[in-house]
Amino acid sequence: MVDNYLNMEYNSQRELLIIPEYGRNIQRLILHSKSIEDDEERQEFVEKVVKLMQQMHPQNRNIEDYKERLWKHVFRIAEYDLKVAPPSGIIPTPEDYKKKPEKIAYPKAEARFRHYGNNVQQLIQKALTMEEGPKLLGFIKVIGSYMKLAYKTWNKEHYVSDDIIRNDLLTLSDGKLTLPEDTSIDDLANAKKRKKNDGRDSRDHRDRDKRGRNNYRNGRNSGGRHRR
Repeated sequence: MVDNYLNMEYNSQRELLIIPEYGRNIQRLILHSKSIEDDEERQEFVEKVVKLMQQMHPQNRNIEDYKERLWKHVFRIAEYDLKVAPPSGIIPTPEDYKKKPEKIAYPKAEARFRHYGNNVQQLIQKALTMEEGPKLLGFIKVIGSYMKLAYKTWNKEHYVSDDIIRNDLLTLSDGKLTLPEDTSIDDLANAKKRKKNDGRDSRDHRDRDKRGRNNYRNGRNSGGRHRR
């Protein structure tokens, strides 16, 4: 038992794992493939290793280009010194691994009106492309309602009047979008809420009627069986 303890091999003493998610055995198989002299035998061996790697993570099978990614990992583990042909025919290189995706720019928002969020900016830009008419007016009212909700969420202690929203909308749209003076944003929100509740009440009423009919039919069927 003492001899076994002295002969134990620790991970710190083994070769470093290049891609740990595949484990040490996969890495050893790939490194072993480099020693296979016959080209066809080496190709067949590596293809089997790729299938084994795929079986280790079956949940990723539906990911686009997943198999191509596995072949890239094989070449990376082999330190790009492996004479085999991937299905795509493109041999991965160290430069491919070093490539970095382009930086995604942060959305630009008006510094003075950050409390409205970037969604409001996008809604305003969309409204500016719409033609004059009832549809645009309804869309402007939706934007105003959303702006008031966002403002109240950002500063719950501060009273938000419709005039504040109207002026901010005018500023954000460079004076091109105007919320009518006779529009009450709170009335718009309440009307939307009532419409939603009316729809829910209507569904509840239909459900009650359906349950009543079912109970009536069940009662008749039960009574009929009892009389027989």
